[in-house]
This record gives sequence, structure tokens and C-alpha cells, in this order.
Amino acid sequence: METPTADRPRIKVSKAAKRYADLTVFQQIDLDVGSREIVSVVGPSGCGKTTLLRCMNGLVPLSSGSVSIDDDVVTEPRSGVAMVFQHFGLFPWKTMYDNVAYGLKIQGKSGDEIAEVAKPFIDLVGLTGFEHHYPYQLSGGMQQRAGLARALAVNPHVLLMDEPFSSVDAQTRELLQFELLRIWDSQPTSMVFVTHSIEEAVLMGDRVVVLKGRPSTIHEIIEVGIPRPRDRSTLSNARFNEIREHVWSILMEDIRRAERDIEPSPHQKR
Repeated sequence: METPTADRPRIKVSKAAKRYADLTVFQQIDLDVGSREIVSVVGPSGCGKTTLLRCMNGLVPLSSGSVSIDDDVVTEPRSGVAMVFQHFGLFPWKTMYDNVAYGLKIQGKSGDEIAEVAKPFIDLVGLTGFEHHYPYQLSGGMQQRAGLARALAVNPHVLLMDEPFSSVDAQTRELLQFELLRIWDSQPTSMVFVTHSIEEAVLMGDRVVVLKGRPSTIHEIIEVGIPRPRDRSTLSNARFNEIREHVWSILMEDIRRAERDIEPSPHQKR
């Protein structure tokens, strides 16, 4: 497998569309992701963000178009690509250590090899001492850290993040955002980060992809242009606020339309 050059993207999405019967979720999606880049994807509920990510992982087939990783067309989940899910995705009957080790076991690693690889990632996400705890014994933030360690342990060159922090409280979410940025700074890879949060999209991404419309298309791709490493001071950066307000202005009409669509009828209000 070739390593992409600066001129060739690691991930390439071309004319991608997904349909379910008469419903077209998204269409004409063209997107490249570099080998050391985080691309955030943001848009209103129902615009197909998660579906697009699952198509990129090979979990869901496209209706038309293609996704390629390192010039190989994606037709099924593949090695070197890891996904972190919104609801942790941990096996409740496995300890935290066994959850982190799961991908390595699938790869056929021995117990000693697994221990050598898994322990540094458990340390990296701050879960040392909790190896023998089961998911129900861990907080939501700790469970998501375990999911992240499991993804990182297989040494992926592509990391797909499906709203990974949406299930935790606001304070834990902020801690995990900066933890992930710290980890990425030490081990940069291709990352696609799907989120509902405009602030999170700007904080994480080198570029922000804005989806809108029904079916959704890429309305705009915004170069963030904020230097890394990023920390809490980034949240008060003038460029950060400029992009956040710009994205909000793009999405405001679609968000209000979605609210009108679910608003009860006058008869229901009585």
C-alpha cells in the first residue's frame, strides 16, 4: 500500500449519493481528506452526516459514486480504518482492557503482543487502573476514552468519528475534545469528524464541510486557518468566532425549517 503524498489525498469521495427507496439522503458529494488532516462535517439533523461516514467505512454501500482510501475503492470495512461511535460501542460483557484489546485480537495478535500495544493506549487516554472494570462501572467519559483507545490501538491511518462526544455532559465533552486534540497532535492521521456542534466542528477541523439541503449536498468547505496545537484559548480566537458565526448563518434557515416540520399542527396544539 502506497503512502499518499502531499499532492494526493488519503480519502477521496467522488460523486457520492445514498438513496433509500424514494428518499435520497445526500447526493453529489465530492471530498478529499489529506493524510494528516482533520475534516469536520456539520449540518442539520437528518442531512446524512452519519450515513456518509458509514459509507466511508464500508458499513453501508453507496447508491452511486465511490469512496477510495489510498486509491483502493471501499466496498467493506477494511484494516487501517477505525471508527469511534456516538454511543461508545463497548461490549458490556468485556472488561475495559478486553474492549481495548478487541481489534488486536481480531488481527490475531498474541496475548503478549496485545499487552505491549494496549497498555500504552490505556495510559494515553488516562484509564490506567481501570483495566478490569466493566463498562457499567465506568462513567460515560471513561467509556468513550476506552472506545478511543480501542480505535487507536490498531494503529489506524484513517479515523472516523461519529459524534463521539454527544452522549456525555458538557464538561466531559470539553475535556475529551482537548484530549483528542492532544492525542492527534502526537499521532496525526486522516480524521473525519462528524458533529452537530458548530463550535466543535471549528475547534477540531482543519476544514469544515457544511452539508445542507434535502437531499443534502456540500454547501461550502471552509478553511479554518487556526494554528495547532489548539487549546481553550482557541475558543476566544477571532477567527474561531468568525467561522462559527458564518457556519451558523448558513445552517440557520435549515434548522428553523426542521423545527417547523416537527412543530405540532394547530389541531394537535389544542
